[in-house]
Amino acid sequence: MRILLVGAGGVGDALAKTAARRDFFDALVVADHDTARAERTVAAVRRRHRGDTRFRSAHVDASDAAAVTALAREHGATHVVNAVDPRFVLPVFTGALEAGADYLDMAMSLSRPHPTEPHARTGVKLGDEQFALARRWEDAGRLALVGMGVEPGLSDVFARYAADHLFSEIDELGTRDGADLVVRDERGREVFAPSFSIWTTIEECLNPPVVYERDRGWFTTEPFSEPEVFDFPGGIGPVECVNVEHEEVLLMPRWIDARRVTFKYGLGREFIGVLRTLHALGLDRTDPVRVKGVEVAPRDVVAACLPDPATLGPRMSGSTCAGVWVTGRGKDGAPREVYLHHVVDNAWSTAEFDAQCVVWQTAVNPVVALELLASGTWAGAGVLGPEAFDAVPFLELLAGGHGSPWGLQERRPGA
Repeated sequence: MRILLVGAGGVGDALAKTAARRDFFDALVVADHDTARAERTVAAVRRRHRGDTRFRSAHVDASDAAAVTALAREHGATHVVNAVDPRFVLPVFTGALEAGADYLDMAMSLSRPHPTEPHARTGVKLGDEQFALARRWEDAGRLALVGMGVEPGLSDVFARYAADHLFSEIDELGTRDGADLVVRDERGREVFAPSFSIWTTIEECLNPPVVYERDRGWFTTEPFSEPEVFDFPGGIGPVECVNVEHEEVLLMPRWIDARRVTFKYGLGREFIGVLRTLHALGLDRTDPVRVKGVEVAPRDVVAACLPDPATLGPRMSGSTCAGVWVTGRGKDGAPREVYLHHVVDNAWSTAEFDAQCVVWQTAVNPVVALELLASGTWAGAGVLGPEAFDAVPFLELLAGGHGSPWGLQERRPGA
């Protein structure tokens, strides 16, 4: 297996550092529009793994499908991994197909709200533009494994595991994400610093959230709707969660039968307040405005003013939890409620991988998937989500090979 990794931001950097501990691939090219950033990632890997000659850096413009194709062909890439933000999904996706390579991403092609009823009906849904090309991938005999991060990704693997091994009938697949992370400045004061790409966070949090119901299909609601307090394991505790647009809701119903599918994120009141203010001021916009003769997108300005999430590890404390809350009837027909989850402590991920916990938790899952593809344990063609594959070998490799166990918490139905 020869891998082209497009993007050397926080997730791409953590992915390379995680993959370096495994021997399932022959080469990994780290490519970025900022060549120096790709070079830093490769240098960091080589410092930790003396004599590992599998890694090299390269320049790529992720907005140019032809450039992705050319770079993949130049290095004989068998797999292209997309670790850039969702704006660039389609050029990397189509560039990989043109190069004859398989493809993985951690976020899918962007949505566009319904033009007249954005908070009731879906417009273009997340991933629609990728699924529209599924026949081309099938005809080419190539696999595009989409949504293979943590959420989406591991959450979808959990859903597959629950459907196959825990439940005879599923009422709701509810992805629930929460954390108790705190970032402090040099003086020890708590500061506002999102642990993931603010560009992506704004996109998913301010778009109309999507909900799926078997009798209704996909529909949308107001941003931050249906608040609930969810009790997270790992010492995190109760966190208020709200509806957010996310790929799981668009992926899970394609392969798993459930009455309802939701995604709720524990943002916190301060974060929601910041996002509402950005929206009210128009600072969430992606279309450029002219400022003193320079064209600039307001959202890019916001991103530039905040710390790089990849640098937050030493200043961050706490843990992050990703998981799926499943309700329905167990294999014995009795009511059952479980929360399948994965908790990562920031101190551990920073010490082990020099990566803060949110980006590492995202990055480890495509590495696990690549290893299963390399061994032939997972195989397929077309545009497929994680739900299309057997969950057991994935969960075994995550807990065993990568030393990051997952948990299953039984909860009292209806409590």
